Amino acid sequence: QVQLVESGGGLVQAGGSLTLSCAASGRTSHSVHLGWFRQAPGKEREFLAGVSWSNSDSWYAVSVRGRFLIWKVVHENTVYLRMNRLNADDTATYYCAAAPWGPVTKPSRLRDFDSWGQGTQVTVSA
Repeated sequence: QVQLVESGGGLVQAGGSLTLSCAASGRTSHSVHLGWFRQAPGKEREFLAGVSWSNSDSWYAVSVRGRFLIWKVVHENTVYLRMNRLNADDTATYYCAAAPWGPVTKPSRLRDFDSWGQGTQVTVSA
């Protein structure tokens, strides 16, 4: 499995930006996909963006495409999520997750991912 630790959450004003980090350790040497999810109170956990560890593929949920950016720095074993033009609806706990390499080339479902971080809180104030 892969161990994941998120950081970078906090309080930000509406319209502002924030960058989250996800430090990966463990079995990162084998091909995995890393993704970002979020969960707001009373809502289901939703996929935001994903990136492949071993190639240049990245993919996004329609709801955040063009506003969020995911990228990886392999030598740091870290995946980042840049979030722009934040609004109150972006308030949630944000999670990093890892999916094993397999037939799903761009995983986005919860069940595709088998390792999760503890989450980092993002609060957007009006």
